[in-house]
Amino acid sequence: MTVMERVARNVRKRREARAWTQQHLADKLQMQRAYVTQIEGGTRGVSLEVLEKLAREFQCSIGALLGESPTRPPKRRKRP
Repeated sequence: MTVMERVARNVRKRREARAWTQQHLADKLQMQRAYVTQIEGGTRGVSLEVLEKLAREFQCSIGALLGESPTRPPKRRKRP
């Protein structure tokens, strides 16, 4: 799965979890609904500025929108 596809999936999932329409999200972001449709369809990439706006509206990190898994500290190896 490409980064664009992961962003598309995560934006749609977070929008639908809030029961927002694409128009509602577009209004909150001050952009056209068609642009939100293209983001969710994976046919249009997003800039860092737009990722930041999306993360702010969804109250999540940009990493979460990119589909990054939470980082965990490396396991310590037991010494023999």
